[in-house]
Amino acid sequence: MNQNEIIQTVKTMIAAPSCCQELKDAGQKWLDAVGTAGEAAAWDALLKEAREDICTIEHTLAFFESEMGTKIFGAEKAKALAAHARDVIAKGGKWCDCTACAACAKILGL
Repeated sequence: MNQNEIIQTVKTMIAAPSCCQELKDAGQKWLDAVGTAGEAAAWDALLKEAREDICTIEHTLAFFESEMGTKIFGAEKAKALAAHARDVIAKGGKWCDCTACAACAKILGL
């Protein structure tokens, strides 16, 4: 990926409803640092946060099938999301494919 692609990926990631605040903050700090002396350190911090926050598809499936997943999404939506996660697994996917996790995977080169 070239830098313009990375910038767009980070912007997409931080705009995603599924992106946690820590990852949004790390992404925005890197965007703000692009072209400055602090860019490399901000990039390292973004990579660290992305590694911490990306979810495996198995973890995602377990969440959608949990009581908390049902409470957050409602039974019908949680069931549909779990079915989607099973489909991702069946196709060999290793990572959650929500917008935030997909961007993390792209940034991390996974």
